[in-house]
Amino acid sequence: MNYHVRLVSAPGRTNVLLEALASDPGVSSLVVLPGAARRPGGDAVQFDVGPGSANSVFRTLKAFQDVGSNTADVQYVDATLGDRPAADSKHFLVQRDLAPVWELVEARIRSDAVYAPSFYILLAIAGLIGAVGILTNSQILIVGAMVVGPEYNAIMGVALGMDTRARQPVLRGLLALLFGFTAAVAVTLLFGLAIRWSGHTPKLYSFGVRPVSDLINNPNLFSVVVAVLAGIVGVVSLTEARASALIGVFISVTTIPAAADVGLSLAYSSWSEARGSAFQLLLNVALLIVVGAAALRAQRIIWRGEARVVTRRG
Repeated sequence: MNYHVRLVSAPGRTNVLLEALASDPGVSSLVVLPGAARRPGGDAVQFDVGPGSANSVFRTLKAFQDVGSNTADVQYVDATLGDRPAADSKHFLVQRDLAPVWELVEARIRSDAVYAPSFYILLAIAGLIGAVGILTNSQILIVGAMVVGPEYNAIMGVALGMDTRARQPVLRGLLALLFGFTAAVAVTLLFGLAIRWSGHTPKLYSFGVRPVSDLINNPNLFSVVVAVLAGIVGVVSLTEARASALIGVFISVTTIPAAADVGLSLAYSSWSEARGSAFQLLLNVALLIVVGAAALRAQRIIWRGEARVVTRRG
């Protein structure tokens, strides 16, 4: 999969940029339109770059951005007609020898870690759906709540901030998670009080038959295992550009249901269940963040070592 890049270069720096790009064998279809760009004005530059050269080329572009150039737009090119097939991997089972494009991975995480009002609204709605699922012992509604929950973006934003030692994204993400889950618990608490007051509590829930809730408010070793696996899956999916709604569901399996159960248990004065769910929520969010940051760092180290081996062989 190639990448198509567009940017606007200041006229005085275009020649230097072109020399840097032309010297990389992975760059192709290099096009320059002098003076064609408007707002901002400058030279329009576009080119394609293969995955093997993407990291080095994007580092070059970042160096030009640091001295005042404009941002670059990157598009995925899923297929190219007439392109020669890629060379076979030297490994039979492992068919990938190229490192993830870290600039794009970080840009994707940062672009998703935006905490608009919809972030908190979706968390609250996810909590309500989860509360209905707990009351009715409906696993389908629990899955629906996990689909709606957007907390995965904030968790990965915090993990990236920890990996890159950037304080502001960590604080911003932690505050977003704190206020978002607080809103979910508060709305769920009010909903639970309304259901209890109106007398519409399902009979099974009233009699203490709560299989869904019991799985949530009893943190144990398996909760830790699931949270660790979810953190690893999330990071690998991002670095391999395979993140999707299904990955978000897997992450949310350890967070949204616990937040919903906290509010619902408080509404029904089930104090021990509320404590268990709160501990489950805190434990899982902390594990997801720590494992996410550690997995990012581990992948960087692994691929850096692989690059050194390839260089020595070359």
